[in-house]
Amino acid sequence: MSMVQAPLPATKAESTSASVAGGRKRRGLSLVTARPWLLLAPGLIILAVLMLWPLVQVFIYSLQDYGLREINTGENNWIGLQNYVEALTDPTLWTVVLPNTVGFAAVAVFTTVALGTLVALLLARLGTVWRTIVSSCIMVAWAMPAVTGTYVWTFIFDADRGIFNSVLQDLGLIDGQVNWFTNQWSFYAIVLLNVVHHGFPFVAITVLAGLLGVSKEMLEAAALDGAGAWRRFWKIIFPTLKPVFSVVIILSTIWDFKVFAQVYLMPGGSGGNRQVLNLGVWSYVESFGQNRYGFGAALAVLLTLVLIGITIVYIRSLMKEDEL
Repeated sequence: MSMVQAPLPATKAESTSASVAGGRKRRGLSLVTARPWLLLAPGLIILAVLMLWPLVQVFIYSLQDYGLREINTGENNWIGLQNYVEALTDPTLWTVVLPNTVGFAAVAVFTTVALGTLVALLLARLGTVWRTIVSSCIMVAWAMPAVTGTYVWTFIFDADRGIFNSVLQDLGLIDGQVNWFTNQWSFYAIVLLNVVHHGFPFVAITVLAGLLGVSKEMLEAAALDGAGAWRRFWKIIFPTLKPVFSVVIILSTIWDFKVFAQVYLMPGGSGGNRQVLNLGVWSYVESFGQNRYGFGAALAVLLTLVLIGITIVYIRSLMKEDEL
């Protein structure tokens, strides 16, 4: 009959060494876990000081009737959520500001991405030398400051000395001078040209980087099978570059939703023509034009919440892209 020998109990020395090894392992894991946060700590502290604290201050101001008197005296005039109630019940928000903001952002994002994609497809078909030359030329538009670009477009459509009016008069399409900045639709058409001209180079270069990674063998095989350019784009290129397009669209939405300089610096855009106000300009006009800093802060908080929502979508798209 065979007998199974029971395991011998661990000695005191062995149990001590095992506990020491376990303690070292736990300390090693805790150090590994904490190391990324230790590396990020300086940057997070700087961001908290430069961005988080000002946001908290803006929110605090939005809960007050804060104006010049409060600035001079240093007193707090708390009114709770009254500024938010006033903003959300103001007809200007729903009839002018939101339609201008959302409608313009939707059209601008679609136009910018479409034009940038077409330019990227053109660049992909060029040789190395011409691709470098054309890419450098279009990047000048992206590098141009928004203020400079706005003044250029304002000069082009100026009623007295504008090139656009002069060309139309020479062609006999208009009889006299036309002020294109007084009408809401023509005003935002000029802003659209400005924003698209400034934004499409980023989309073109980003999409071009993705196009260069698309399999040429797949495109050539599809062409041999009789697939046209449109079909090759939607069946091969677009699915491959879907993560790139999602990132570009979300970034463009964030930028176009908070357009400020391109509207404010146009004639009438600083509050003279209230039919062209968007959310960013309305917040600025109410704050510094009417000295209602609490109400303007409430509008800024609402805009920030919308942008945070868009940013969350952007981050989730990046996380999904990393999982692919």
